[in-house]
Formats: sequence, structure tokens, C-alpha cells
Amino acid sequence: MHNTNARTRALVMKFIAMSLITFAAGGCGVDPGVTETLAGDQVEVLDLKVENDQYAALDLNQAGVSVGDMDVYSGNAMKDGRKVGRGGGSCQVTHLDGEKVTMQCVITMELEHGSVTMQSFWTRGASPLDMAVTGGTGVYRNARGTVRFWDIATPNERARAEITR
Repeated sequence: MHNTNARTRALVMKFIAMSLITFAAGGCGVDPGVTETLAGDQVEVLDLKVENDQYAALDLNQAGVSVGDMDVYSGNAMKDGRKVGRGGGSCQVTHLDGEKVTMQCVITMELEHGSVTMQSFWTRGASPLDMAVTGGTGVYRNARGTVRFWDIATPNERARAEITR
């Protein structure tokens, strides 16, 4: 049972890492669709893919899935087959309700002209996953928006970011 939980957690974390990295990667060197809003802000839309490169499942409390357990991951953001960024983050189990596992996820993506931070609650296995863009650095220092992930933890995982800056 513990091995099954670890594998499930690894797949979930790989999805989140890939998605987040994919999102962040789109912001550098890409000719994104950028439009002006009425307030003068720019909205950048990024469609990306992620390649996970490192992952660890930390069983921090009781054996098996328990509150406090954490998945930590990193990877590269890809656009048209080339690396456009890198990032990583973690998801920590915050609530258990039978087989339903709720996690708080935080990700940072580093791009050519700055970094973007994201976070959300996520029910393990749910798709799509929407994450709030909570800020960043460089050209993303006032960033806000949403990143949506699909096909989490699969080879077809993808993300679409809509970032206002």
C-alpha cells in the first residue's frame, strides 16, 4: 500500500512540476500573444510543455500519506523543443478525507527576464488544475493571472498561462 501511495504521489508531483515549468518557460524568448488592457497592463499568454528532471516524495509524518508529507520537484520549461526556463516547487499535504488528498502547492519559474511565482490548493488527481500567479521578479515583478494545467503527470502534460504585468 505504501509503494502505491508513493507512486501516485510521484506521478502527481511530476505533473505539477512539469506544468509549472512549462508555464514559466513560455515567458522567455517566446513571441507570445501580448495585448494591452484598458489600464495599460500587458497580458501575456503562454502555451507550454514541461520536462521534469528531479523529484522527491518526503514521508514526513506517519508511514503512508499523512498531513505534512511533501513532494518536491524541479524541471525545465520547453517551447517548440527548446528550453526557455527552469523551475521547481513543492506540494504539501494539508488535509485528508478518506482517499481524497488536498495539497498546498507553491512553484517558482525562472525565465530569461525574471521569475514567476504560483500557488494553489490541489486535490490530488484532479484535472485541470488552476494556479494563481502571485508575483515575480524582473518584468514579472507585478505579475498576476492564472496558469491552467492539463494531463498532469503524463507525457502530454501542458499548461496555458495568462499573465497580466
